[in-house]
Amino acid sequence: MIFHQFRAGGCLSYVLACGRSHLAALIDPEISLLERYLGEASRAGLRLRYIVDTHTHADHFSATHTLAHRLSIPIVMHRAAEVRHVDLRVEDGEELLVGDLRLQVLHTPGHTLDSMCLLSGERIFTGDTLLIQATGRTDLPTGDPIALHASLFEKLLLLDDSLQVLPAHDYKGRTSSSIGAERVNNPRLQLRDLDAFVAQMQSLNLAMPTHLTEALRTNRTGAKSFSQMLEEASRTVPFVSSRELHRRLKGAEPLTLLDVREKDAYAAGHLPGAVHLARGKLELGIDAAVPDPATRLVVYCEGGAISTLAAATLRELGYVRTAVLDGGLGAWKALGLPLVFP
Repeated sequence: MIFHQFRAGGCLSYVLACGRSHLAALIDPEISLLERYLGEASRAGLRLRYIVDTHTHADHFSATHTLAHRLSIPIVMHRAAEVRHVDLRVEDGEELLVGDLRLQVLHTPGHTLDSMCLLSGERIFTGDTLLIQATGRTDLPTGDPIALHASLFEKLLLLDDSLQVLPAHDYKGRTSSSIGAERVNNPRLQLRDLDAFVAQMQSLNLAMPTHLTEALRTNRTGAKSFSQMLEEASRTVPFVSSRELHRRLKGAEPLTLLDVREKDAYAAGHLPGAVHLARGKLELGIDAAVPDPATRLVVYCEGGAISTLAAATLRELGYVRTAVLDGGLGAWKALGLPLVFP
């Protein structure tokens, strides 16, 4: 067996592969590690057969849809998942065949309705059902503390104590635990009584994930997050520093500055000679604002993110000499460079 664990902040993901065939499954991939998964698979000579999400993640952005589209391999989730594009929906007791490996599905609702664990040999991938000295929360969409109690005490804790527990999250730098260790040391598992356990889960008073709505939207639909769109856009446009732009504005080469902030922000201070066209009006207004698509453009906003997206759009519209002010107006201000205040 070939095994790799990956960490991105508190997110843990895994590659599990058959040593004979080098077929592999990727479990709970996180979008920021996409290139690392591909690099590790290439380095180890692995061929991904399945991409698995143990549940619909609400606290980070899954890489399943992006990887599945790029590699033309199936996405696997539980049948209860409210996710638009799932190629293989599995149920309790079923198995995924990965070369000589068997990944048995254990439906473990509670953190979410579609939560499942994957049992393979001496390892169990527990998603957010069972964490290291904790459990998944039950106050997010489709969470249910009664269901979680059953999943833990009537399913996972009936397994062998020696099983290595590999969760989808850990924020304290830990890599794994065991069923036996969790049975003894996990404070949330000491309350076996159903009512006491439910009261415990309902009193946790945890902060909501920062990107809850966006994560659920993207993970359910396979759409792109804002950060993913920004990263993709940044690969398609060049950037210019504030110092370089300031130098070029003193030269003879024609250069048009395009401020894509809102009207009030533009009025509160902008670059000398900048044309204003808010991002929301870009597609319909650019022909009037900049009639010649051969114009050399430098687009800016306050911090650089919106202008990067705008520049990528402008290049698609034929304005192929468009660049972005790196760091936006904030970087320009930090250097004390001149602004115009109407």
